[in-house]
Amino acid sequence: MRHFGQIAPDVRKRLFHQEPCAFTADSPARLLSAALGATLYSPATRPRLADDILKQGASGVVSMVLCLEDSIDDADVPVGEANLVRQFTDLAARSVDDIPLLFVRVRTPEQIPDLVRRLGPAVRLLSGFVLPKFTEERGVPFLEALSAAEAAVGHRLFAMPVLESPDLLYRESRVQTLEGIFRAVDKYRDRVLALRLGVTDFCSSYGLRRGPDMTAYDVQIVASVISDVVNMLARADGTGFTVTGPVWEYFRVQERMFKPQLRQSPFLEVQAVELRQKLIAHAMDGLLREISLDRANGLLGKTCIHPSHVLPVHALSVVSHEEFSDAQDILRPERGGGGVLRSAYTNKMNEVKPHRAWAERTLLRAEVFGVANEDIGFVELLAAGLSD
Repeated sequence: MRHFGQIAPDVRKRLFHQEPCAFTADSPARLLSAALGATLYSPATRPRLADDILKQGASGVVSMVLCLEDSIDDADVPVGEANLVRQFTDLAARSVDDIPLLFVRVRTPEQIPDLVRRLGPAVRLLSGFVLPKFTEERGVPFLEALSAAEAAVGHRLFAMPVLESPDLLYRESRVQTLEGIFRAVDKYRDRVLALRLGVTDFCSSYGLRRGPDMTAYDVQIVASVISDVVNMLARADGTGFTVTGPVWEYFRVQERMFKPQLRQSPFLEVQAVELRQKLIAHAMDGLLREISLDRANGLLGKTCIHPSHVLPVHALSVVSHEEFSDAQDILRPERGGGGVLRSAYTNKMNEVKPHRAWAERTLLRAEVFGVANEDIGFVELLAAGLSD
């Protein structure tokens, strides 16, 4: 797999100064956690799930979650489990490369060893499990079950806990809950690929739902939780984890209250006015703004419920030529003693020691999402993906 692998090689050459690297399900965890990108959720009950997975993989999806939890009715869980086993077996029988990283979102710890056993040889296609409503008390049994299942089959399995419990939201219990979550995931650090934010559940606790003109960061109670999760679980001192961005719920809007949030000039410069209108009609301007705020607040990747959200997440994850230049300058060996230097673009100050962690993260993102050519912006990346 590689990001933007669905785009023709000659187009990638035009777009990228450094192309995204290739990776597999067996790549190092540090690389995979950064490469998750737009993780597409799908109900486990879909009758042609194997075909759906291959279709999405061919269109640029590199990670998927097959859901047995909130996306299906309680009564459909046995049907969903049987369908998962059948569809994985079907996939395993096909000679197909570039299957996305596949995770199953379970409801109970007991489902993990049961599904691993029922999958048989097809378990080789499974990258791990998504663990719902994760707290220390609820989460440890899930992690213990995953660890035991991994040992039983001899196949690496990752966990992606979802942080969505009301205990995490409520002010009086938040710090204690975060401390407990850290203890749990730190103990199983080698198996925790990323932490995911369940913002829809956060809103549910207060009867809220953000509209298509609002980002998660405009809902103050949600923004405060994201801030504290990053503060305590995503530090750049070696103790932190990758935290992914919240889901965007909209994919078409019939009526707007506020003006579009996409500036016209980037689209006029590359004659992509129609693309701008299409993005606005499908509520993508709000999504693009939220992705930018995700990255500004320390999140990487995003939960997605519609295929149309995938390309915007990936396009805005590509490292700009300017960012790449700054990161390289900051990390030059001769800069080990610190200091301040003017950026190669002569528009900012790069302070070596304070910006080092940012530079390291930027080069990791550059490895998996690539570096755009000097004259390429997110509009060209979006247009190339949509026209493929």
